[in-house]
Amino acid sequence: MTEPGISADHGDQTTLLCVPFAGAGPSFFHPWRELSADRWRVLSVELPGRERRILETPYRNVVEAAKNEIDGIVADLGEGARTVLFGHSLGAVLAYELAHLLSARDVHVERLIVSGSPGPWTQRERRATGLQDEEFLARVEEFAGFRHEALDHPEMRELILPMLQADCEMHENYLPSTDEPLSVPICSLRGDTDGLVTAEEAQQWRDATTGDFTYVEFPGGHMYLVDSGREVLDAIEAESARGR
Repeated sequence: MTEPGISADHGDQTTLLCVPFAGAGPSFFHPWRELSADRWRVLSVELPGRERRILETPYRNVVEAAKNEIDGIVADLGEGARTVLFGHSLGAVLAYELAHLLSARDVHVERLIVSGSPGPWTQRERRATGLQDEEFLARVEEFAGFRHEALDHPEMRELILPMLQADCEMHENYLPSTDEPLSVPICSLRGDTDGLVTAEEAQQWRDATTGDFTYVEFPGGHMYLVDSGREVLDAIEAESARGR
């Protein structure tokens, strides 16, 4: 299921389908609508356990999430839609699974943009899953180099924590549904001081496609995109232009 875009009338516009990272919802990408300056129709995948679906049970398996949400995503994209997929961290591997499913549905995926993620066959060595609440949050903050201010408010923390724990579990236990590479071109993005994902790991995505592969770095750590929305969108536009 995706969150509605600004306009249902997207004509020949390419859709930028954004897949949130662990703990995030569609609202993270709201500013990208204005930043995109009508270059794309910006849609966000809306998963259970957050925002409008806060009362639904969050997923704990990436492949299950992709398979269960694909019908709604295809419907929201609309017939004949040209789509660029973007996902950061957990969102990167979920976007990878969605790219396989969309290709099988004959939805034209122009490009997959993955961010802050090792290749889909590489599992994390250090984990947060199963830790007690305080230790879990400290580990996640250490991984991301970033702490969401909502976690400092008890009521918000009570809402967010179960979803964040489920997200981390499905990310850390992720195994790809197939060993077949995509034919869709892939671009891998990374913050140049990311302590969670090395440059070598970010470039493992080269093996996930039979199409073109490119790699771009930005200043910053694992959560570089929080302050670099415009720069990320410019890079996506440059990548899309290369493929035309």
